[in-house]
This record gives sequence, structure tokens and C-alpha cells, in this order.
Amino acid sequence: MNLDINDWKEFTFGRLICSIAKTKALNKDDLQIATNEKSGIRYITRTGENNGCEFLAELSSVDSCFIQEGNAITIGDTTATCFYQSEEFITGDHMVVIRADWLDEILALYVVTILNKEQYKYSYGRAFLIDRIKNTLIKLPIILNDDGTIYNDTSKKYSDDGYVPDWQWMENYIKSLHHKPLTTKNTHNTTPDLKADSWKYFLLKDICSITMGNKMDYSAMSMDDPIVNFVGRSADNNGVAGKVDFVIYDNGNIVKPYKAGCVTVALGGSLGSSYLQVEDFYTSQNVSVLEFEEVVSDSAKLFITTCIMNESKYKFFPFGRELNTHIRTDFGFTLPIQRKANGEPIIDSTYKYSPQGYIPDWQWMEKYMKSLPYGDRL
Repeated sequence: MNLDINDWKEFTFGRLICSIAKTKALNKDDLQIATNEKSGIRYITRTGENNGCEFLAELSSVDSCFIQEGNAITIGDTTATCFYQSEEFITGDHMVVIRADWLDEILALYVVTILNKEQYKYSYGRAFLIDRIKNTLIKLPIILNDDGTIYNDTSKKYSDDGYVPDWQWMENYIKSLHHKPLTTKNTHNTTPDLKADSWKYFLLKDICSITMGNKMDYSAMSMDDPIVNFVGRSADNNGVAGKVDFVIYDNGNIVKPYKAGCVTVALGGSLGSSYLQVEDFYTSQNVSVLEFEEVVSDSAKLFITTCIMNESKYKFFPFGRELNTHIRTDFGFTLPIQRKANGEPIIDSTYKYSPQGYIPDWQWMEKYMKSLPYGDRL
């Protein structure tokens, strides 16, 4: 199906839904982690990962008044992370739940994708609060009469102009998307043991160059001939908010985008979200850019992005221990190192990567990533 948005119309999101409300929050420290999936309930927080689910909580430890029914959209108001919840769930703080009479799993894929495009506008300093959610304008296809004219709803339920969203078209579009199940020849048995207790500590600034990005504003970018990716602080879509035009200096020269192969790290929003960029890109504020030597393969960079996200998850947080004040100084983690045949560390006499002379084993990292299930598709 052709996705031509020229004839779509704007709707105020609050007119499309039945209810929107803050949830009763549970502190994760008061919950027990479920021992198995059957005894657990999804604990939804502001994280941008795993459909917003931080972990499965033991259902028996949860009072029924905190349980939310499924078939709902959840939004973390300070991060603007938006997901569809098909099953019962509980939430952490700063969570909003939205319900609508048209909502189902398929239409949710369509609408949530549109809402997540708003994420770049919001952060801890400018939260995606209920009034802002309700007043958000989104463009949707509309119902037409058989002769191609616009259908007019005299009740004006969704729009003062009488436009009606074409939910059936949206559902058909999602169902029409072609996809094939991913296959892999790898199994967990093909993946080597990490043996992380033998890894050594490295500072990030010693294994790559770190810059603080372009610091551009996505909302101010022109999109007449969009060709360059724009990377923001989102955990969705590899951090890419969309495509924009080349930026031109006053003298007529183009602001050169960062090259494909760099790694981006969100210093705000979805804090610590780290991605390998496969196309040239610009960045928003609070996004750092990491550039590695040619010897470091894309697979090894993916290994590093995982280390960065794991290190950021529990040690850094906004308005406290912020990542942007540490990433170019004392931010680090352990990595596998190059060793001799007898197992002794290979020491670099230039001490390029660490004061001890240890050398990251880039080749082992690449091999490990390619050995994971679906890693053979990298």
C-alpha cells in the first residue's frame, strides 16, 4: 500500500481517546522479582527498552488496586517513551495510561509510532504531561466517500471539521507490511563463555575519540529534501528521530554530518542509549559521538554499545550523577584483552589504551557478537 500523507488531516490526540490518567505508582524496591513468567506481572516504567517493562514482578506481592488492564498505551511523562501494553501490568512513577475504543494491538503499532516521533520535544525539564499529550497534533488518513470526497461526521466526534480517522485503512496498512521471520544458524551452544572475571578496566576516552555532537534542534531543521539522519536522545529506531536537509553555513558550505560507523550515546532522555549509526547523521543536544580506529569492526562496536548501556543503566541518572559530566573523564567498564598463547596479557609499550598497557581484544568481541543467535546476520 502507498503511504501518501498529503491528504491526511490533523487531529488533536485528546479528541481520539476515551481516557487518559496518571497511574498509581509502585516503588520497585517494594516488589519481588518473579521467579517465572506465569507468576509475574509486567512492571512498566519510563525505560525505553523492552516495551517499557523493567522486570516481571511477583504477582502475589502486588495489591490488586495497582493492577492495570491490558489493551492500553503507556507513556513515561518525563521521557515521552510510548508503548502498547496488551496484558495486565503495574507501573512505576510518572506513568500515564491511555485508553480508546478503537485501540487494539495492530492500530497501536500505527499510533504509538506516530506518538514516539514527538519524543525529541520532551525531557525531564519539559515533561510530556497529560495536557501536552492531549493537545498533541497528529496527522492521520481520513474516511472518504465512495466518490472520493471527504466524509463529514456531523457529530464532530474527532474533529471540528468532521474528519474521521480511517482506522480500517491503518489496520490494513500494518497488515500489508512485508516481513519474513528472521532465521539463524547460531545457537546458544555456539557462543563462547564470556569469562568476564578476566577482563580489564578501560576508560571510554582511552579507546575512542569522544565529541559532543552537533547540538542541533530537530524542530528547527528544514525537511524540504531530507537526506541526512538526525539522531536524538530516544531509545527507539536506533536513536534516529527522522531525516533532515543538509545544514548550510552562512558562507554556503555544508555542515558535514558525522560519518556512518560512529557510535552515539544519549546523555539525556533515554540516558545511556548507545547505537552504531549505519548512515551519515547530525545530532541533537546532549548526544555524544564516539569514533573508533579502523581496526575496530562494526560488530565490536556493537559489543561496546552494550557495555555502555549496561554501565549507564544503574550508575547514572538525570539531575544527580549525570552521564554528560563523566563520559569524557572517568566513564569506563571492563573488556576482554589481548593475550599470549600462554594466557598472559599482551602489554602495549605505548600504553595507548590503559595505564597498565592492556589492549582491548577487538577480534574476540567481533567473534562473540557474530556467534550469538542472529549474530550470523550482522
